[in-house]
Amino acid sequence: MYAVQMITLVVVVTLMVYVLGKYRSGEVEWGDFLFWEAILLGLFIVAFFPVRIANEIKNILGLGRGLDALFVVAIGLAYLMIFKVYLAVDRTEREITELTRKVAIELEEINERLEEIEKKLK
Repeated sequence: MYAVQMITLVVVVTLMVYVLGKYRSGEVEWGDFLFWEAILLGLFIVAFFPVRIANEIKNILGLGRGLDALFVVAIGLAYLMIFKVYLAVDRTEREITELTRKVAIELEEINERLEEIEKKLK
């Protein structure tokens, strides 16, 4: 086993424990926990058998070299993660818009009540 494989295995196991800790503390939801653990488990397996897995992916995708196959899979996973972040940002923007509308409506109601009180006092 090469040194880079050992380093990768240590880093991946450390990240798996870190994600587990975040899940236990409630900072990560169940779905996100499963997503990241699956990604890290995949990286762990690739670190153990890089050549064999690269060649299998190469044969499945019909690419020329195993490294190309790993890059294609990595790019695909990166797009999935970007899409997941996009959905989270979109959901957050919608929530902000909804809250802003509610606050604006309540503020308008408060202003109307204040005007009524001022008229009664005059």
